Amino acid sequence: MISQPLAMAATLILVVLAQICTSVTSLSEADKITSLPGQPPVKFNQYAGYITVDENQHRALFYYFAEAESEPASKPLVLWLNGGPGCSSVGAGALVEHGPFKPSENALVKNEYSWNREANMLYVESPAGVGFSYSANESFYEFVNDEITARDNLVFLQRWLTRFPEYKSNDFFITGESYAGHYVPQLAQLIVQTKTKFNLKGIAIGNPLLEFNTDLNSRAEFYWSHGLISDSTYKVFSTTCNFSQIWRQYHSETPSVSCAEANKLVTREIGNFVDRYDVTLDVCLSSIDKQAQMLNQLQETANIDVCLEDETSAYLNRKEVQEALHAKLVRVINWSICSEVLRYDNQNLEVPTIPILGELVKSGIQVFVYSGDQDSVVPLTGTRSLVNKLAKELGLNTTVPYRAWFEGRQVAGWTQVYGNILSFATIRGAGHEAPFSQPERSLVLFRSLLHGKPLPDAAPST
Repeated sequence: MISQPLAMAATLILVVLAQICTSVTSLSEADKITSLPGQPPVKFNQYAGYITVDENQHRALFYYFAEAESEPASKPLVLWLNGGPGCSSVGAGALVEHGPFKPSENALVKNEYSWNREANMLYVESPAGVGFSYSANESFYEFVNDEITARDNLVFLQRWLTRFPEYKSNDFFITGESYAGHYVPQLAQLIVQTKTKFNLKGIAIGNPLLEFNTDLNSRAEFYWSHGLISDSTYKVFSTTCNFSQIWRQYHSETPSVSCAEANKLVTREIGNFVDRYDVTLDVCLSSIDKQAQMLNQLQETANIDVCLEDETSAYLNRKEVQEALHAKLVRVINWSICSEVLRYDNQNLEVPTIPILGELVKSGIQVFVYSGDQDSVVPLTGTRSLVNKLAKELGLNTTVPYRAWFEGRQVAGWTQVYGNILSFATIRGAGHEAPFSQPERSLVLFRSLLHGKPLPDAAPST
């Protein structure tokens, strides 16, 4: 028979647990989005709001979460981080690339290649100072670095899962692009090192900055091979001054005569009407010439709205949209797709993260590196050589030899797999933001990552 004191204690515990559960439920329900302005009807849940990552600094990260279109309880949880450093995962990742909706005129249209067809997608504006994320201490923006970003992202995840405990046991993947070649592996490494109880299965990074010299200096060959610069200018970059030297000199000191001349040559030959993030895609003319009102109409190339970033900025700056997202502007007047207040530590860009990929592989974490093959900012040639070199250092045998992969009846890119744990793939016809310019092929690649299967090796039979 249970004594009266024990019974009272048990009752008290149950009351406390009920209060905790109610509190957690109320927090997640408070973040629930009823409907976004101009949104078509959908059957999945959406949430948005803030997670405080540092009480002393009053620092909070903003997130947007789109549950999987079907059976969210059994689908993986995927965190997406855009790069920059300082660009928005909500604006770029969710609304421009692979979220459930895309802005169109004054409304939203359904994205038929949304990644939430396959997973529960969590987009986080990180670090503070990006998008709607903020620190009440403005001086924080002056010294942000990789270590702070990784720690804040880990705290965010821990606290977000407290708010959404039903996803704690789901397979977990961390994904991103560009400077997320730092954010993603560093966060994964911190999870492994701290033995945080996430069900981390793998990471995927697109056109990632992994090793500064290799990535930047592969630009010259890419420009030359795509006809963007002349033979003589390519020779200058090969013999006189390379891109990593130009970057260092322009960010730390007065450029030398030779590097200034090299930079002048490449700028003149490429010009302002080529998107270096996707050299085959037309540019948004209204972004280049804000005075030309006649050019403010949509510029479209092969059904790709190249002015989508402008439309996204306009959409997220609407007051009713911010209210629907439970978002606010702190210490900034307007939302911008890349931060105008953040001063990231540029020395961090030169810290190689390719060794971290090696550590993750050794820990049993799947590593998937992919490249849109029309990106000249972080070209595929540098990335491919880095992954191949890493595989050799780890002693991984090639398990899928370099070959074409398919989406439908067309070649979608090329791929190579090492030891069934380290993968590289290109996405044919894609730029730096691969899901923007090649959404269907990117979705096939994403599905392959989640299911741990090789990319399709043949076109379907007719």
